[in-house]
Amino acid sequence: MSGAFWAELAWIGDEPRARVRIEHGDDGVIVAVAPGSDPEPGDRRLPGIVLPGFTNAHSHAFHRALRGRTNTGRGSFWTWRDAMYALAGRLTPDTYYRLALAAYAEMALAGVTVVGEFHYLHHGPGGQRYDDPNTMTAALRQAAADAGLRLTLLDTCYLTGGIGRPLDGVQLRFGDGTADRWAERVDELSGDGDGFRLGAAIHSVRAVPPDAIAVVAGWAQRHDAPLHVHLSEQIAENDAALAAYGRTPTGLLADHGALTEHTTAVHANHVDAADVRLLGDARTAICACPTTEQDLADGLSPARALADAGSPLCLGSDQHAVVDLLTEARLLEMHERLGTGQRGAFTPAELVAALTHRGHAALGWPENGRIAPGAAADLVALRTDTVRTAGCDPAQIVLAAGAADVHTVVVGGRVVVRDGMHERGDVAGLLADVIAPLWE
Repeated sequence: MSGAFWAELAWIGDEPRARVRIEHGDDGVIVAVAPGSDPEPGDRRLPGIVLPGFTNAHSHAFHRALRGRTNTGRGSFWTWRDAMYALAGRLTPDTYYRLALAAYAEMALAGVTVVGEFHYLHHGPGGQRYDDPNTMTAALRQAAADAGLRLTLLDTCYLTGGIGRPLDGVQLRFGDGTADRWAERVDELSGDGDGFRLGAAIHSVRAVPPDAIAVVAGWAQRHDAPLHVHLSEQIAENDAALAAYGRTPTGLLADHGALTEHTTAVHANHVDAADVRLLGDARTAICACPTTEQDLADGLSPARALADAGSPLCLGSDQHAVVDLLTEARLLEMHERLGTGQRGAFTPAELVAALTHRGHAALGWPENGRIAPGAAADLVALRTDTVRTAGCDPAQIVLAAGAADVHTVVVGGRVVVRDGMHERGDVAGLLADVIAPLWE
């Protein structure tokens, strides 16, 4: 249904503008934006400052069940992974749907309107295929629709348990045997539709051999689809690639056609100067996941150097230790301060771009993520009267606000979150009801 919203303040281009009227058509696409306008009868008023919908460009929905359950003494990414595998072994299509629905609803409460799901939990226990080999994908797609989010399904190729090692144990659920069989399964999925787009992912150079990297990259290029990949999250990945191939993971991806302007590299914590140049020259995007990188002790990404080299930056909540994309944006700057000892590596406008339209582009929605004609009417109203935001310069709201300040979320002209409440009701209850039994 067509309609209009009116905001006292709205983020237009790179700055807040006052008294903005936003009209959208029956298809939920913005048809007119008029700063300096009075509201008209029937307009829906949005409080505080209105930003374009936020992007969560890197999600593993089922990891939400790990929050608050993996901090048992000293450890590393690799010990955390053991807990993740244990969880992955317990999930069914039904519990996968219910967990994803709750996780996506939590994201909506935080202002997310589109999520990129890096999906590798494809099959049943022991790698047994379901009658429909995309049953788990269907669960995610339904969960996103029921939570009111747009979804880019990044169907992930995962073939080995490490360089030169076969899949083992729970990992068998992740694999299709070969990259060609992965492509055959993905080709059975219905294509883009209302609120859904299909992309591809290379799990990592640890899990996808070089010849298979080329197959997945080729599939993405033929289908004009986004391609994502975990890159140099851990030093051990770099060491293994150098020992096996004499190339860094970035170099290996470049050698096999996987670095393009339609590729997004996730993390890139441990890239060297040559890697940064390769990524920047290819205009490959970088998805930073600062709260996960903190939680897993992954290290700091050279985000400013990557951006300066030509790589657009976007953001993800990854394993969902925290679901607050405003915090992810703020930490992009704060991690640079920690690493360099200087403030102001990123302007507030650059942080908003990473939070909004840069992430949309990385997920195959380049027309969205802005308050402008032709973009979806995906809007987030942030309160400016809370203890966190009161007195804040609206132009610096991204450095003050958090998920708790999200008042209203609109997706395609439809209000999904109103006054901090999701249309499905008690999201905390949804989370508790599905997570607790998984650990019994």
